[in-house]
Amino acid sequence: MTLMVGDNMVVSMHYTLTDEQGNVLDSSQDSEPLAYLHGAKNIIPGLEKGLIGKTIDDECQVTVAPQEGYGEIIPELIQTIDKAAFEGVDSLEAGMAFEAQGPSGEVQRVVITEVNGDQVTVDGNHPLAGVTLNFDVKIISVRDATAEEIEHGHVH
Repeated sequence: MTLMVGDNMVVSMHYTLTDEQGNVLDSSQDSEPLAYLHGAKNIIPGLEKGLIGKTIDDECQVTVAPQEGYGEIIPELIQTIDKAAFEGVDSLEAGMAFEAQGPSGEVQRVVITEVNGDQVTVDGNHPLAGVTLNFDVKIISVRDATAEEIEHGHVH
């Protein structure tokens, strides 16, 4: 019996992720395949949906729109703040990442996008927010998840 990708299955796959311009954003090709528990929200929703029904050795392309990937860009997460907020940091440059406290006390990653005098623009959106993602996938293995994996919500 051929096992198919579906809920409570452990799937192992190789993938290459590119943006709309064909730039490689991530790939498992030079490392171990990615293993995840299907249906446990271990990977982005659009990719998970695109893999349903696939079997070992299947190769496919899955295009994921921002709303099924890392979301649309949320303008409220882009803010200009005073340089003084970065106490103890000598030099601030675009591309630097920091952890900040969000409005509800949660930890939020922000990236500096611009430094203009004493004003620093930070972006709290995921780096791939607003980006259409293209995955080239090869399914390496599919197996039933163990009861413990299902209970814990991830592969062991």
